[in-house]
Amino acid sequence: RSAATNTGDYSAATVEGKDSVAIVTGVNSKAKGSLGCWIVLTERGKWNGETYPIISVQAFKVDGELIKPDTYYKLIGGKPEEDIE
Repeated sequence: RSAATNTGDYSAATVEGKDSVAIVTGVNSKAKGSLGCWIVLTERGKWNGETYPIISVQAFKVDGELIKPDTYYKLIGGKPEEDIE
């Protein structure tokens, strides 16, 4: 059981232990975990002169179906999207 948190822009968080959580809050950030872990993704809007406003924060279980293990995801349009970069 562990947690990985990353608050930087264009960064990543990764977890491997059972029941672990990877959390990303920065602009264009991504997270991945092993089967049974959770990822928490943040979607941010465009720069408004002060910040990149938060649009959505969502948690997903790495279940092997909707969310694949050991695959990076970003939150885009309110949905988890595989990161292909």
